[in-house]
Amino acid sequence: MRTLPHKYIVVEGPIGVGKTHLVKRLANSFSGASTIFEQPEENPFLEKFYLNPKQSALPTQLSFLMQRVKLSKALQQDDLFTDLQLADFMLEKDRIFAHITLDDDELALYNMVYDNLTLHHRTPDLVIYLQASLPVLKSRVSQRGIGYEQHVEDAYLKKLADSYADFFHYYDAAPLLIVNAEQIDLVNSEADYQNLLEQIDGIKSGKHYYNPLPVKVK
Repeated sequence: MRTLPHKYIVVEGPIGVGKTHLVKRLANSFSGASTIFEQPEENPFLEKFYLNPKQSALPTQLSFLMQRVKLSKALQQDDLFTDLQLADFMLEKDRIFAHITLDDDELALYNMVYDNLTLHHRTPDLVIYLQASLPVLKSRVSQRGIGYEQHVEDAYLKKLADSYADFFHYYDAAPLLIVNAEQIDLVNSEADYQNLLEQIDGIKSGKHYYNPLPVKVK
């Protein structure tokens, strides 16, 4: 059975880029892997946010923060019992969204709450950051057909993608693999997926870039 030189892997990226699908596929590839997924459907403010971002931004963000802190603590408690832990979010991503959606007064309040709730959280052994262009993100959001996501505006999605790029440009808390997911299919293409695994397997430290072309099946 194949193993990886990492015990805790996070897959990150903007809405629609394919984080959850990749985590699920990784979990299916490695025996004994445990997974933790974000649960946006359990945020009672999210649909209201997409319909009226200004009015619902703060409760939406605080609700996500509480959820992500709770899930992160559960992951830490599970650390002793699994060989590989996989998550489709990292706690720091919460601030990416907060800086986009909150005004100055709301952000000041949010930061006080964030700082108190995140004093101790686990750093991943590897972060995989998936990138894709706005048209690709829009297409994937549309294809997965989640009702409230269909209200996402292009300007918001682009700002989110740009904010992710800026965040990971400076990120150095853990080994990082930046993947151009524009033209590859990590869900349905075995060749694309295996090529990514080769990249993951070789990373021990630092920042790495993977800019693949889709593998053509003969």
